[in-house]
Amino acid sequence: MKGVIDTDSMDHSALSKHRLDDLVALVTGAGRGLGAETAVALSEAGAEVVLLSRTLEDLERVANRIHSRGGVAKILVCDVTDAEAVRSQLMALKRLDVFVNNTGINIPEPFLDVSLAHLDLQIALNVRAAFVVAQTAVRKMLEASDRRECGGAIINITSQMGHVGAPQRAVYCMTKHAFEGLTKAMAVELAPLNIRVNAVAPTFIDTPMTAPFLAKPEFRDWVTTRIPLGRLGTPAEVAAAVVFLASPASSLITGASLLVDGGWTAQ
Repeated sequence: MKGVIDTDSMDHSALSKHRLDDLVALVTGAGRGLGAETAVALSEAGAEVVLLSRTLEDLERVANRIHSRGGVAKILVCDVTDAEAVRSQLMALKRLDVFVNNTGINIPEPFLDVSLAHLDLQIALNVRAAFVVAQTAVRKMLEASDRRECGGAIINITSQMGHVGAPQRAVYCMTKHAFEGLTKAMAVELAPLNIRVNAVAPTFIDTPMTAPFLAKPEFRDWVTTRIPLGRLGTPAEVAAAVVFLASPASSLITGASLLVDGGWTAQ
């Protein structure tokens, strides 16, 4: 009959390419917010997920969510600023196929008021730790004998602030611009090893980290008026972008930054 689509005969290969079955995915900062939602989404796509953060209680809650849905999750309690602990724990994994580099911090304050302590803290977590964990993750990925066949995927969680500037975010913008630069450099260098490296750059998302800022009506109004779609993002929307970049569906994409920003940077 004309106009009727036979769904049984449709090619579903495009959907299957979003699956992550039999892959091991590591998510840092997995205890709350974007990290937690991303870990659950990766599990639902078929990956075995390794959850890493400093707080066991948070990780147990996320692991329980994954287990309740039939997924597999392993917990690693680790401070990503401790390079030796990071290297020890990651290299002990059985294998690693997908790495989501998610840990970060933001301390909004006027440029002239930024203390050296706050400067050092944000650089240590947003740049140095992000570099060290990524370097270790790649070393672990390269242990797999079938790496050239199955490939590897790294997704750096940056920010729209890695593409623009904003008041009271001088250090955060600086570190996220650095993270975007690292993404591109890694992508070029690791492409011959069949490891793809991309970034997901969200706008303001309703998470525990942003809650104190967004609780102020004036600030929340300023944010939403800057977003053409007129609303904040959700952790699930960011997680969906991560799953796409982790999957074979994005097999020709590397060195890119996927802006999940509601149009903020289009202006």
